Amino acid sequence: MVYPVHYSPFTVHWFMCLILFAHQAHRNYPLILAANRDEAYARPAAPAAFWDDHPQIYGGRDLEKGGTWLGLTRCGRMAAVTNYRNRNAGRTAPLSRGALVSGFLTSDSDTETYLERVKAQGGQYNGFILIAGDLEALYWLSNRGPGVARIPPGVHGLSNHLLNTPWPKIKRSKQAMEALLLSIEEMPDNAHPSSPTLLPGGEGRFAAQMDCHPFMQNSISAGEAELAAKLFELLSDRSEAPDDELPDTGVGLQRERELSPIFINGDRYGTRASTVMLVDKDGDVLYIERGFGAGGKPLGEVATRFRLENLTSSTMPGDQAAVRA
Repeated sequence: MVYPVHYSPFTVHWFMCLILFAHQAHRNYPLILAANRDEAYARPAAPAAFWDDHPQIYGGRDLEKGGTWLGLTRCGRMAAVTNYRNRNAGRTAPLSRGALVSGFLTSDSDTETYLERVKAQGGQYNGFILIAGDLEALYWLSNRGPGVARIPPGVHGLSNHLLNTPWPKIKRSKQAMEALLLSIEEMPDNAHPSSPTLLPGGEGRFAAQMDCHPFMQNSISAGEAELAAKLFELLSDRSEAPDDELPDTGVGLQRERELSPIFINGDRYGTRASTVMLVDKDGDVLYIERGFGAGGKPLGEVATRFRLENLTSSTMPGDQAAVRA
């Protein structure tokens, strides 16, 4: 399956414009992630799936360069990338930023070693912000920032600037996720029903790819469905920020307005995929991706469940985990 391609002369690629995640901030979920991938519609991409050439990797794929914007392995390695937006964002660089994610997911190096190696080669990429790690420890690096840094537990947001830069969409989405985590703090442990629960907004399609464990086949708990639906609602916010709150990244006021919503609704460029990823304390992953075309037209949904391998108790938050600002 390949999302339909619409030709456009728009050639500056601003992929994965929002990554919102709660890292060890809820007792039942060591990782909750909600993300929008924003890109020119002319750039071909495949929706989330296990990769034929690297079956340990699950994620979407850029069909132009072969990398990805967000991915997870069966062993729990996770990485995601955004670009750093400024007036020079479209300059030619020898290496693809999408390869930073796939490179980490296929690497045997520990996270810090990999990121230090990337840091040394940072001048060969256009501006990027890379998140990488596992359930126990996440790190971030930008070739426009100070260096490799560990991400503390809590709710974090990333767009096209450094981690937690207080752009309007980051402030709004972080506040929404923090409130959501508080509302589900007493959610009971997941109990998987015998039949799937359709998520609102999925256009009646639930293309399940339940993997490996019979007790997880064709199942999504009511609690998971509610949490995922609220995260997708957050990701669908198309409201523009007021002019006096917009950043100045050198692209002009009108473009800043167009890029300010959480969900970007354009004709040549916009939100191509919305992703919700839930990893619970048992290492069960629920990964849901919705694809969109020009004007925000829904193109379909895939939902996959699988269990992470080789987990240890050190990767899980304690019972005292709480939302941290």
